[in-house]
Amino acid sequence: MKVWPALVLGAAMIAAPAMAKPVDPDNRAIIRDFARLFYTERKVKQAFETYVAPDYVQHNPGIADGRDAAVAALATMFADPAKHFTVEQILVDGDMAVIHIHAIPTPGSRGASVFDMYRMRDGKIVEHWDAIQLVPEKAANSHPMF
Repeated sequence: MKVWPALVLGAAMIAAPAMAKPVDPDNRAIIRDFARLFYTERKVKQAFETYVAPDYVQHNPGIADGRDAAVAALATMFADPAKHFTVEQILVDGDMAVIHIHAIPTPGSRGASVFDMYRMRDGKIVEHWDAIQLVPEKAANSHPMF
């Protein structure tokens, strides 16, 4: 009896157990939900405990490394109902994400344009950078910041 190599290979492929491929986390969904909890709902502790690694690396020189240090530094500021935070844009590319926020620290102020950049690993935020630009009273051009 002649056995066709393609049939043998096909049968072997059917009989072989499927290799489990690790599922990549959906970084876009993770960052979107983190932004909702943190900036919109102001549930700082919940956002950080859910989505930030305990050994989180902080590049803002005013905040120590670690998830707990970030919660301690940010929870009071975000609990203040006079402060206002609007998420303007969210960009995600692989393991990097940027959230653009219009932060208004006091009612009636112009506030600042804030870019928070995060690096992710295994579904958790592991690193943070930020850049803050005050909204000027008068701009040299007619392009809006938001």
